[in-house]
Amino acid sequence: MYQLTSSALAAIAFFVVSATTPPIVEAQTPAIRAYQPKATETARKSQIQDQMQKANPSRFDLQKYPLTESNAPHWQDSLWALGVLAPEKDYAAQALENVLQMTTAPNLSDPQKGIIDTAMQVGMELYRIKPAVYGRLQQSFLNTVNSSNDPQWVALSLAALAKTGQDIPNSSMAKLSLRVQQRFPNWSQDLYLRNTLQAVLGDRQLNENTLPNLSDLLKWQIAPQQAHMYVLCRPNRDVLCVAILKDRNGKFVMQGKQLWSTPLLLQSLRNLDWYFTNGRTPQGIYRMEGVSLQPDDEVFHAYGQFSLVNLFVPFEDGVNAFLPNQKGKFAGNLQAYQALLPPSWRKYTPIQQTFWAGNVGRSEFRIHGSGAAIDFFQSKAMLVNPQNFDWNASLGCLSALEIYDKRGILIEADMPKILDALNTVGKGKVDGYLVVVDVPSTTNTPITLAEIAKYL
Repeated sequence: MYQLTSSALAAIAFFVVSATTPPIVEAQTPAIRAYQPKATETARKSQIQDQMQKANPSRFDLQKYPLTESNAPHWQDSLWALGVLAPEKDYAAQALENVLQMTTAPNLSDPQKGIIDTAMQVGMELYRIKPAVYGRLQQSFLNTVNSSNDPQWVALSLAALAKTGQDIPNSSMAKLSLRVQQRFPNWSQDLYLRNTLQAVLGDRQLNENTLPNLSDLLKWQIAPQQAHMYVLCRPNRDVLCVAILKDRNGKFVMQGKQLWSTPLLLQSLRNLDWYFTNGRTPQGIYRMEGVSLQPDDEVFHAYGQFSLVNLFVPFEDGVNAFLPNQKGKFAGNLQAYQALLPPSWRKYTPIQQTFWAGNVGRSEFRIHGSGAAIDFFQSKAMLVNPQNFDWNASLGCLSALEIYDKRGILIEADMPKILDALNTVGKGKVDGYLVVVDVPSTTNTPITLAEIAKYL
């Protein structure tokens, strides 16, 4: 992932944690600040005004701001603002088109690639939800599929063309897919191309559609004397997920006579699949280790007022011990990862997603709240289930509820409950594993505690 500027971080809600986030510390029962000045109605309006200034047409003038390395922070901020505001303006579509023309350019610097990454994701989102204005990006996506040498940009473009239904018949999609396979003979070895082509061609492996016995997973211990949190979702991540918790002795935590539980949203702000940077939270095993303190500073809008729970995927640096008996990150092969699962789950492909996501460099997953207004992202109404409108989607993290009224007064927040439970089962520290798994259903509703009880 390319580094963002501090001003971009201030605008971003629910981004992965930046390098400026405070260091990992032991869990603490959080203090609650009832009043947050950055959550008042006046502050919210000021935040939107800031985004409107950054999305002003003058900021996309190529003569004044050429797409060079030195102008990367300017373009990152401006493109992000387009994603926030989703303006139905031709200038915005033209700005994205100008950037996407660079996907076939040679000798790009990393900052220039970062500009294109942002334009690609924002463009894909707006192309899908507002085709009347952003349908003109279709040619840019076609050019990328046919001529770009970057497999992730090619995969994103192919996914955009396949998902939006912009008059692309199945026969043409098949031809485009064949074109990609011809241009990238080793496509099956590339995570982005392989998964995108499988999705486009409907070539999902059979075992991806057959969930193993969930009881086996819930009874299993990845390592002894470790807390285990399970986040059970539907394949449609617009539907809320449910987290339940098991203590170090393997017993599920109760709240009264019911299982301890809390809702979380694991959808991608850009509605991207798990294998893309900023895509939805992958299924599989995460190491829970410590929390990152969240001071009330410029990243309040991104993460809210409470500490963030640190999650680590295989191959990710920064973890003290992914496995209790082995210091450092998990660096084993797929078979070593599969050995962490119960036997009935070891051949189930979706539960391997964290392994492959870590393998391509995804990192810095967190459980966190939000200090941004629930309607900050203008495209949200077109993307999110209305029943979940109080939650904000993330760029890979697990999003907890955190709501303020117009006066900046905290109304509701789930992070204190989560942090307190983890602090309790961990005897003063966060230490254990989190497992995300999608549980198919014929209904488009969250998994219930009654449904979970059948597997315990």
